[in-house]
This record gives sequence, C-alpha cells and structure tokens, in this order.
Amino acid sequence: MAEQKNIIWEQAGKAGLVLGGISIVYMLLTMLTGKVAEAGNATFLMGLVNILLWLVKLAACIYLMRFFILRFAMKDPSVDNSRAFRFGTLTALLSALLYSAFYLAYVSFIEPDTFEEALSVLEDNPMLDSNSMSMVEDMIPKMPTMSFFMNLIWCWLFGTILSAIFSRNISSQNPFIDEQ
Repeated sequence: MAEQKNIIWEQAGKAGLVLGGISIVYMLLTMLTGKVAEAGNATFLMGLVNILLWLVKLAACIYLMRFFILRFAMKDPSVDNSRAFRFGTLTALLSALLYSAFYLAYVSFIEPDTFEEALSVLEDNPMLDSNSMSMVEDMIPKMPTMSFFMNLIWCWLFGTILSAIFSRNISSQNPFIDEQ
C-alpha cells in the first residue's frame, strides 16, 4: 500500500510539474505581451494574442490532464476510477502549488509594482469614491498573498473537476483484483 502511494506521488509530481510549467510559461508570455503592448500601440493585437494563448493553454491542460490520468491507469492494472481520481486531484494540487508559488515569487520579487500599477489605473476611475479607493489601497499589500491562495484554490478545483470527469470511465483492468 505504501508503495502504491509512492507511485501516485511520483507520477503526480511529474504530471504536476508539466502542468504547472505550462501555466508558468503562459503567465510569462502574457506578462511579456503586456510589456509589448505598453511599449507600442499594439494593445488590441496583444489582447488577441493573449486570448489565443489562454485558449491554447486551456486546451493543453485539459488534454494533458486526460493523458496523464489515462497513462497512470494503463501502467497499473489495479487502478480503478477512485485511484485515478486521487491521482488527478494530487496532480492538480501539485500543479496549482507550483504555479501559485511562482506567481507569488513573481509579484513579490520580480515585479513587485504589479498591484501598484493596477491601483494607478483605478485612480482614474470616476466610479470609485474616496472610501472605496482607500479600501483598495489598504488591500494592495495583501494582494500577493491573496493571489497565491486564490490561484491555488482555483487551479486545484479546476483540476479536481477535470479529474472527476476523466476518471469516471477508468475501471480496473483486472476484474479479479479485490477492491478495498
């Protein structure tokens, strides 16, 4: 039983690394296109590129989650849908943790002015009164931590939903194995 858990952790770690890596590359590319849009007048074009990148990332993550769950199930004839679901959920958690930690490091150390820049955009908004603006200003120092947890929860939930969908049709390849 302990060996099975190690196999799940090992395989989920590798799959989570790939999925988290794709999300990190996507984030870096969108940050880069944002810098390109700021430097020139290609804001609309860069917005379209970002939408295309998001669609590619979404499709790749969905496909890869399915691929990793099926590959995990094919390697071990005793894998049933509950173990496949656990594997997918663990993969989602590790991927979300990697992506969220990278995002936290990015907004804390590489681009610490990210949320300050967002605040400067809001300052010109006539819909916000001084009280609302003060509240937003008070939240800025907490935003990196809040973003970490929001990303972590969102990515994990999305991966868990995918795991539930893709693991439904996984059944044990050996009908004589005892289910415990």
